Amino acid sequence: MTGQTIRKHSRQRDAILVYLMSRKDHPTADMVYQNIRNTIPNISLGTVYRNLSLLSESGEITRLSCDGKVDRFDADTRPHYHFMCRQCGCVSDLLIPYADNLNREAAKDFDGTILDHSTIFTGYCKNCKEELSHQEKTFKE
Repeated sequence: MTGQTIRKHSRQRDAILVYLMSRKDHPTADMVYQNIRNTIPNISLGTVYRNLSLLSESGEITRLSCDGKVDRFDADTRPHYHFMCRQCGCVSDLLIPYADNLNREAAKDFDGTILDHSTIFTGYCKNCKEELSHQEKTFKE
């Protein structure tokens, strides 16, 4: 009985991890739940949340807390930066070099241990920028 519980739990966690690895849009827990239900119909939202927490705590995925909104999840755990659109809330990777020296700079005047840093750039994605530009043109006319 215990073996079945562990196996079922691992199957669900593995399905969540595989799904996240196939995505670049940093899905929310609800997005993960909706997708995983296609392959594991009896999975609960609570199970998805627990497994996302376990995967995040174990370092297998990254949890992104974006501007007080819902958390997003990323299977790419390499140090990198993110962009979040202020209009639609989309989150994407930024392909700029990770600044390791920033950790050292921050540690110089800090009485503790700096291990890492997380930066999320904000602004407007291409689609929202175009939409806002269109709205401005329409307003001026």
